[in-house]
Amino acid sequence: MGRLVPPTSGDPATTAALRTKVREFLADQRAAGHYTPRVDSWLSAWDEDFTRALADRGWLGMTVPSEYGGHDRSFVERFVVTEELLAAGAPVAAHWIADRQIVPSLLKYGTDEQKEKYLPGISRGEVFFGIGMSEPDSGSDLVSVRTTGTRVDGGWRINGSKVWTSGAHQAHAFIVLARTAPVDATNRHAGLSQFLVDLDSPGVQVRPIISMSGEHHFNEVFLTDVLVPDSQVFGTIGQGWEQVTSELSFERSGPERVLSTFPLLAGLTAMDNGPELGRLVGRIAGLHQMSAAVAGALERRERADVAAAVVKVLGTSTEGDIAEAAALLTGDESDDDWKKLVHTGLDQRPGFTLRGGTNEILRGVIARGLGLR
Repeated sequence: MGRLVPPTSGDPATTAALRTKVREFLADQRAAGHYTPRVDSWLSAWDEDFTRALADRGWLGMTVPSEYGGHDRSFVERFVVTEELLAAGAPVAAHWIADRQIVPSLLKYGTDEQKEKYLPGISRGEVFFGIGMSEPDSGSDLVSVRTTGTRVDGGWRINGSKVWTSGAHQAHAFIVLARTAPVDATNRHAGLSQFLVDLDSPGVQVRPIISMSGEHHFNEVFLTDVLVPDSQVFGTIGQGWEQVTSELSFERSGPERVLSTFPLLAGLTAMDNGPELGRLVGRIAGLHQMSAAVAGALERRERADVAAAVVKVLGTSTEGDIAEAAALLTGDESDDDWKKLVHTGLDQRPGFTLRGGTNEILRGVIARGLGLR
């Protein structure tokens, strides 16, 4: 049986200086009052000024070639930066999807025209993206999408809706998964395609989804006869499923699937030193190594869909356990800011194991990787 998670690679000492620079930057930002640590900051803490400050330091578009406005750096170096930002609860939601998922997808499947259109703006912290995969009544079963792409003169007509589209009310574009051929009962994954859709296009309507806590970062996006030119076809018509599974490796394996509640864990170290804290720290340490290993595999262009599923299942479960441990140790006498942070962690906990594919679905992916189904 092969490895579920690839071996770790690289010497941490080679990125130690970069880590130090990021930590110094974050300390300066906090001292200046530019941000307060947040739980789930990569999803809900949108701050375009902070994003531009990162871009000014070359910490966006790090893996983008310089010919497209990027910095020619490695996935591992990018991993170090994103890990430090998440551990600090920094407001990174504005650029997160574009930098995490759209950049590697464009580099792999995009045309030169598409790369020139989007990559320089992403690297400057000026172009923001959403993801148009999930749909009402589809859940994690992406092959059941009902959004359609119909061939017309000069392009495609898109009709349908997408849900849980984070940041769509503030983003500039999103990648839409649509069915461009009838369902084939013998191969349900066939006939899917992807399109780059600008969110200000005629026929696009964004409606907010307000969470129980009153926050707004999710949206439902309706597409009614949206004309997408051929130049905005993403990748190859009919190959959408293969492309999506490649993209999900970046979405599921990153440190955001481990560190969404890290500011709570950091706070717990000042409140408790018992065995439960030790277990949580140990789990985070192991997940750090696993997530870094997947980053190395992606840099080597190795398949990592199963490994990403493992990281996501274990990481999101740990995030939730940290939130619960923090709640159990928080009393009426606790600081108000701390209590707010804890309550946010508990509010967000149900979503940890749902977004990016439910853990139940991903256990099926892992089972196939083990040859059990």
